[in-house]
Amino acid sequence: MADEDIQGVIEELVAEEHRLLEHRDGRALTDDEHARLGEVQVRLDRFWDLLRQRRAERAAGRDPGEASLRDEDTVEGYQQ
Repeated sequence: MADEDIQGVIEELVAEEHRLLEHRDGRALTDDEHARLGEVQVRLDRFWDLLRQRRAERAAGRDPGEASLRDEDTVEGYQQ
Protein backbone atom coordinates (compact mmCIF):
# COMPACT_ATOMS: atom_id res chain seq x y z
CA MET A 1 0.00 0.00 0.00
CA ALA A 2 1.47 3.35 -1.04
CA ASP A 3 1.64 6.38 1.27
CA GLU A 4 -1.04 8.09 -0.82
CA ASP A 5 -3.38 5.12 -0.36
CA ILE A 6 -2.77 5.09 3.38
CA GLN A 7 -3.42 8.83 3.53
CA GLY A 8 -6.67 8.28 1.61
CA VAL A 9 -7.82 5.70 4.16
CA ILE A 10 -6.92 8.10 6.97
CA GLU A 11 -8.92 10.90 5.35
CA GLU A 12 -11.96 8.63 4.95
CA LEU A 13 -11.75 7.56 8.58
CA VAL A 14 -11.39 11.15 9.79
CA ALA A 15 -14.45 12.12 7.74
CA GLU A 16 -16.44 9.27 9.28
CA GLU A 17 -15.27 10.24 12.76
CA HIS A 18 -16.43 13.82 12.15
CA ARG A 19 -19.79 12.63 10.78
CA LEU A 20 -20.38 10.52 13.86
CA LEU A 21 -19.49 13.35 16.21
CA GLU A 22 -21.45 16.01 14.28
CA HIS A 23 -24.52 13.78 13.87
CA ARG A 24 -25.18 13.92 17.58
CA ASP A 25 -27.02 17.27 17.44
CA GLY A 26 -26.47 17.72 21.16
CA ARG A 27 -27.51 14.18 22.08
CA ALA A 28 -25.37 11.36 23.36
CA LEU A 29 -24.15 8.79 20.88
CA THR A 30 -26.17 5.60 20.67
CA ASP A 31 -24.44 2.40 21.73
CA ASP A 32 -23.93 1.49 18.05
CA GLU A 33 -22.54 4.93 17.21
CA HIS A 34 -20.23 4.84 20.20
CA ALA A 35 -18.97 1.37 19.22
CA ARG A 36 -18.41 2.50 15.62
CA LEU A 37 -16.57 5.63 16.79
CA GLY A 38 -14.25 3.43 18.85
CA GLU A 39 -13.61 1.18 15.84
CA VAL A 40 -12.87 4.18 13.63
CA GLN A 41 -10.48 5.66 16.17
CA VAL A 42 -8.55 2.40 16.52
CA ARG A 43 -8.31 2.04 12.73
CA LEU A 44 -7.07 5.65 12.54
CA ASP A 45 -4.36 4.91 15.09
CA ARG A 46 -3.30 1.80 13.17
CA PHE A 47 -3.09 3.58 9.81
CA TRP A 48 -1.25 6.58 11.29
CA ASP A 49 1.20 4.11 12.81
CA LEU A 50 1.67 2.42 9.42
CA LEU A 51 2.33 5.77 7.73
CA ARG A 52 4.88 6.70 10.43
CA GLN A 53 6.59 3.33 10.05
CA ARG A 54 6.86 3.83 6.28
CA ARG A 55 8.33 7.31 6.74
CA ALA A 56 10.83 6.01 9.30
CA GLU A 57 11.89 3.16 6.99
CA ARG A 58 12.36 5.60 4.13
CA ALA A 59 14.32 8.04 6.32
CA ALA A 60 16.61 5.19 7.38
CA GLY A 61 17.27 4.30 3.76
CA ARG A 62 15.26 1.09 3.96
CA ASP A 63 12.30 -0.17 1.96
CA PRO A 64 9.05 1.41 3.26
CA GLY A 65 7.28 -1.70 2.00
CA GLU A 66 8.72 -3.54 4.99
CA ALA A 67 6.33 -1.62 7.27
CA SER A 68 3.20 -3.47 8.27
CA LEU A 69 -0.17 -2.70 9.78
CA ARG A 70 0.25 -3.54 13.46
CA ASP A 71 -2.49 -5.12 15.53
CA GLU A 72 -4.78 -3.10 17.77
CA ASP A 73 -3.17 -4.27 21.02
CA THR A 74 0.26 -3.13 19.89
CA VAL A 75 -0.82 0.27 18.62
CA GLU A 76 -3.22 1.02 21.45
CA GLY A 77 -0.57 -0.01 23.98
CA TYR A 78 1.85 2.78 23.03
CA GLN A 79 2.56 5.30 25.73
CA GLN A 80 1.85 8.89 24.80
